[in-house]
Amino acid sequence: MYPAELVLPMKAELTDEGFEEMLTPEDVENTLKKPGTTLVVVNSVCGCAAGTCRPGVLMAIHNAKVKPTNLATSFAGFDVDAVKQVREHLMPYPPSSPSIALFKDGNLVSMFERHHIEGLSAQTIAQHLMAEFDKHCN
Repeated sequence: MYPAELVLPMKAELTDEGFEEMLTPEDVENTLKKPGTTLVVVNSVCGCAAGTCRPGVLMAIHNAKVKPTNLATSFAGFDVDAVKQVREHLMPYPPSSPSIALFKDGNLVSMFERHHIEGLSAQTIAQHLMAEFDKHCN
């Protein structure tokens, strides 16, 4: 498990922008039961999370015309039980962090895995997410 001193500032990048933390399996279940669309970010200490994933997600949220109803996050290697529960809902995709998932009425409709994130700019990630928002969030 990662030390809090390392993780908390990275968590704050999303929670300060309105992302609800899912810290327990119950939080995950309650969040995914909410009506509408829910963007879930499995945050991580990975360099691509800091360099492009979190900035890309925030760029998408700030610039999208159509946005998810709910924003949620859990941190891999820190919110261990919550992330394990999130990953149950991400099947058949293998564990991936960082990753970005979009749910509609509790059903997974879009998945952006680490291998999709690595090497992309924050702008490209934001464009991809905004296209998914346009498709699923109206």
